[in-house]
Amino acid sequence: MFRRRRREESPAVKADKAEVEEAEQTPTRESGPWDSEESYPERERVDLGGMRLPVDAGFEIQLNLAGEQIVGAVVLYDESALQVHAFAAPKRSGIWDEVRAELAEGVKSAGGTAEEREGPFGVELAARIPAEGGDEQPVRYIGVDGPRWFLRAVISGRAAQGAGSAETLEGVVRDIVVVRGDEPMAPKEAIELRLPPEARQAVEQQGGKNDGPDLNPFGRGPEIAEIR
Repeated sequence: MFRRRRREESPAVKADKAEVEEAEQTPTRESGPWDSEESYPERERVDLGGMRLPVDAGFEIQLNLAGEQIVGAVVLYDESALQVHAFAAPKRSGIWDEVRAELAEGVKSAGGTAEEREGPFGVELAARIPAEGGDEQPVRYIGVDGPRWFLRAVISGRAAQGAGSAETLEGVVRDIVVVRGDEPMAPKEAIELRLPPEARQAVEQQGGKNDGPDLNPFGRGPEIAEIR
């Protein structure tokens, strides 16, 4: 008795099927932060090189500097501040758990308090940091692990106390696009940012003069905490 031999699939066909099955099993995300290699909704963003930062009416944007290197950005809105930094991370594991523990230890060492709580982006750190005059400043630390990057967001001011502006700043975090790049980087190394062309032109027109934190359109933002 003869039997028809089952036709074997080529390696290319098997690979295509595997990719399709993997895509079907991967849930579609409804919000960011986004990776530059994935599909994300269009909206007005300022291109800072390693990060595309959403902008809207009423926002003031400043930049965080480490020496001459731009490493982060600050969005000021409604007596609140959102500070965002992007860092390199391992390919197969996130670092938010580790970073969160380091931040909590740093806050407590400075005489403040910190506790974990569930937030819109998962577990976040609710802290109170000593300020001038003996008062304590409420601060929210938010962390998001992405593909080979980690985004840290710090909310302070009215928005950290549950004011309505918190939703606006959380929306900024959701619409950030991180541009990791292909170059090798050590975990926790800051993804360098750069001035967009229009801002570089404004600085050049001022002849390189630095007027301090209020320089428009960008200046040095407040540093709240750094990953060590």
